[in-house]
Amino acid sequence: MRSPLVLLPIFALTACSPVRPSAHSPAPIRPPAAERVVENNPAPQTELVEKSSDPTPARQATPARAPKMTRIRLSGIEFIGITFDSQTHHLIVVDQPRGPGSLWPDAESAARAKHGIAAINAGFFTPEGAPLGKVVSAGNPAGAWNRSSLGSGVFFESRSGILSIERRQKVDSNQQELLQAGPFLRENSRMVDGLSDGKTSARSFIAWDGANRWWIGRASPCTLKKLASTLAQQSPCGFPIQTALNLDGGRSSDLFISGNVSGGPIVERGILNRPVRNFLILTRKNP
Repeated sequence: MRSPLVLLPIFALTACSPVRPSAHSPAPIRPPAAERVVENNPAPQTELVEKSSDPTPARQATPARAPKMTRIRLSGIEFIGITFDSQTHHLIVVDQPRGPGSLWPDAESAARAKHGIAAINAGFFTPEGAPLGKVVSAGNPAGAWNRSSLGSGVFFESRSGILSIERRQKVDSNQQELLQAGPFLRENSRMVDGLSDGKTSARSFIAWDGANRWWIGRASPCTLKKLASTLAQQSPCGFPIQTALNLDGGRSSDLFISGNVSGGPIVERGILNRPVRNFLILTRKNP
């Protein structure tokens, strides 16, 4: 029997020897052909899009900016509003379950009651005073989903504290704050087509840059189409607008900015204004 010590060098030389390629290379492995999906003109099912309780990802932090009052005239429309950073401030939805004016007659009263620095009228409501669309205030829901253009968009704050605006099909009511309104004036940084060019009214709306910068404010009487086309040309907010959502307007349009904001106090409310069902109130986030 040979000693194992004699075989060790042989194994070592074998392990270090280069492997010679085969004379015939194997055929390359081809990925399976992609499956073809044939659609027979399926009917659109926009209401079946999967909904999420928190569809917005976390955003990268940037230095926060203090709330600031803005006033500018563009294309014959006067814009008055307030910008804020959602890292330090947020909008809460305050509803009046007993109907318009049952708790607060105007935006100023609502803001002061909730220690807000600004407030604006919010969603549409029926002649009987019920919300025309879904509303969630401090986690408490009211109203029902509105499938018309007046409910095409949803402003909301998720349970994790992130503010966003989405199409109604992408959001469920499991939010901290939620307000359904519409139509969109601007979406994905583009003007929305098909807006009315017939009725001239004061307009309230909310604008967002897609990250942390927001604006709520009022536009002097104009048509929806004129407002959207003006926003497409230049922003009154001090930042590029990715999304703008129309709120209730006309005799409902009511804006208040407190004296705690540089340039305030400001009250923009017509003499013939009517009480409204709910408001968006700007407050500082809890640390």
